[in-house]
Amino acid sequence: MRSIAVIGLGTFGRTLALELTERGAQVIAIDINKEQIEAVKESVTYAVALNSMDRTALEGIAIKDVDLAVVCIGDDVEANLLTTLLLKKMGIKKIWARAINDLQREILRTMDIDEIVSIEEQMGKTIARGLISSNVTKFIPISEGHSIAEVKIPDKYFGKTLVQLNPRKNYNVNIVGIKRFIPDITEEGDRTFREEYNDVPSPTEKLQEGDVLLVAGSDGNIEKFAKD
Repeated sequence: MRSIAVIGLGTFGRTLALELTERGAQVIAIDINKEQIEAVKESVTYAVALNSMDRTALEGIAIKDVDLAVVCIGDDVEANLLTTLLLKKMGIKKIWARAINDLQREILRTMDIDEIVSIEEQMGKTIARGLISSNVTKFIPISEGHSIAEVKIPDKYFGKTLVQLNPRKNYNVNIVGIKRFIPDITEEGDRTFREEYNDVPSPTEKLQEGDVLLVAGSDGNIEKFAKD
């Protein structure tokens, strides 16, 4: 079981701490604000109010033993950078840190940490893609310029098989799954839909109205596939 320290419990940090706990991680939640700690202490492994720029305080909770530390501090750039630098000096195994502007990102790069998270930039790109292409319902970045996206199939694809569509040859993307909504009836007799997901779609699978494809590839190729 992975142990992860989440430092800074704003909206992003709090959500991250709770989701990691839900998925089985041992989470140490850290924030200087006691109210933020009170809000999560019953839901994570351990929650503590302390100044993350205080080495003695961090050593007191054995933070050196965690597998990963994620610095989620947003508005206070100085606290973000000093906390990250301190964690680096303490020899934390793996460090991720949030950056909210280009200068902060450049400074974090000089620290040679494992990952820089730019939530605002990623969300801006995701929203822009959704606005440009109404068929794209979700973008998940996996590397610079490459993503996995949920794409509602255009009308002209209805009834075609993946072989006929040939997305790898025609668009240089891969279909890695199909989400389908199956009509169903509840115990009360109400009409509803249940979601089925096929993560190993057959090449002869015929696409149906309402299908959502999980598409992997470069951002440009995914957008072209979604528009055509």
